[in-house]
Order: sequence, then structure tokens, then C-alpha cells
Amino acid sequence: MTVETDQTAGETKTGVSLSEGAASKVASLLAQEGRDDLALRIAVQPGGCSGLRYQLFFDERSLDGDQIFAFGGVNVVVDRMSLPYLGGATIDFVDTIEKQGFTIDNPAATGSCACGDSFH
Repeated sequence: MTVETDQTAGETKTGVSLSEGAASKVASLLAQEGRDDLALRIAVQPGGCSGLRYQLFFDERSLDGDQIFAFGGVNVVVDRMSLPYLGGATIDFVDTIEKQGFTIDNPAATGSCACGDSFH
């Protein structure tokens, strides 16, 4: 397990970034859960019409090869198999009249499906 020091919002080439809005939303959700032992895990899994899809969920596990990025008290965990697909990705939280939820801007993705749920 590799632990990165506190990060600031903005892109990195080798890891993931969490925007201030996303970090705030994650902190709020964790406070609602009443747990401080959880981290936001981001994984890339096979599936979707473009071949790969993102999974974001709270996780208490620590897996061999995990990389942890800390953003103002919020930990983001990426497993070693997903990290190459997420280099430079930025996770944001959008709250508009059209859409509410987490978004991922991933410069490593070469394309996505029409519904936006998967990429390649």
C-alpha cells in the first residue's frame, strides 16, 4: 500500500485528483454514515458497452498494492490494476438541475459510450 500526502485539487499524471466539491460531498456522506474508517474507492472493472466502467464506493478494506491519495481529510483509494486506467483522472461532484452525481474526467480514456457509463 502506498500513501500519498495531502493533495490539492488539480490533475496529476500518475494518480487521481478529487475536486474541492467532490471532497466536500464525500466528507458529507461519510459524516452521514458516522464512520471515519471508510475511504472512497475508485475501481475500473470490465463491463458496459465500451468495455470498461468505473465503480465508486466506500470501502474499509486495505488491499495489497492499493494507492491512497489524501484530499483534506478524505482518502481516495485505487487498486494497482485500476491505477493505470486512472492516471490524471479528476473526480468532481456536479449538482445542477440537469444532473447530480460524481463525474470522472479521464484523459486516459480514448472514448466512451453514448450513455456515458463506460469507456475504453
